[in-house]
Amino acid sequence: MNAGDIAFPNLGIYLHDVPVSFKIFGFEIAFYGLFIGIGVLAGLLTAVQVAKKTGQDPDDYWDFAIWAVIFSVIGARIYYVIFSWDDYKNDLLSIFKLRSGGLAIYGGVIAAFITLFIWCRIKKRKPLLIGDTAMPGLILGQAIGRWGNFMNREVFGDYYNGLFSMQLPVAAVRDPGDITEKIAANIPEGANYINVHPTFLYESVWNLLIFVLLLVYRKHKKFDGELCLLYLGGYGAGRFLIEGIRTDTLFIPGTTVPVSQVLALVMVIFAVAADIVVRIRLKKHKPASQR
Repeated sequence: MNAGDIAFPNLGIYLHDVPVSFKIFGFEIAFYGLFIGIGVLAGLLTAVQVAKKTGQDPDDYWDFAIWAVIFSVIGARIYYVIFSWDDYKNDLLSIFKLRSGGLAIYGGVIAAFITLFIWCRIKKRKPLLIGDTAMPGLILGQAIGRWGNFMNREVFGDYYNGLFSMQLPVAAVRDPGDITEKIAANIPEGANYINVHPTFLYESVWNLLIFVLLLVYRKHKKFDGELCLLYLGGYGAGRFLIEGIRTDTLFIPGTTVPVSQVLALVMVIFAVAADIVVRIRLKKHKPASQR
């Protein structure tokens, strides 16, 4: 394979000279950042449309998005740096070099939720209603943003040669540390490529399914905040499974415990428990004639 090629041989897909970036007027633009930007815009437009359909003021979402985007990027970077500290402790300025990757979705989501509650408190809005309205857009943005990882040749899984196997040239892999012993041991003799799980694709497709589910279920929700819980549980369940085969897992410092899987499990448990508790309370307060 040439250095810029990417293939899905068992699906008959061969992409040649896939670029990592492109130039406009001499300025280099990374596809990684472009896909994240497209994801943010698509997510915001989705939230605005949902707001219009539910009789809310769309301007609230444009206003909130400014702060959410800023703090989500900061949160995503802080999260990644914390759990990859060994890569930055000897070169602190590299913390600010975002163009080559290094943003953790979890950090961005956590920062977005914190921003949501602070913003709603200041603006005197209902955070759970705003959250429900924003959730479809959030998961759509995540689905689109994962393709930035594809362009960067990152966020792939361990060795795999099944139907969806992805081939990447060894020289093109962004972080050589992502190539495990199992992957290396299965490099065909004389070949310059690896066969791996396209986990970025798995998560993108999973997120799109949650996006559709949120849109469909939106009209049937029983309380404000239910779509937030559905997002947390749905995304957490998928991420827990997918994280188990990724090779770029971040670990809790001093352990071999994947921090993303722990958080994913916590999200699922919290979402299920909270949904059950709220439903029980709603049932207790419902008039007997409506039970």
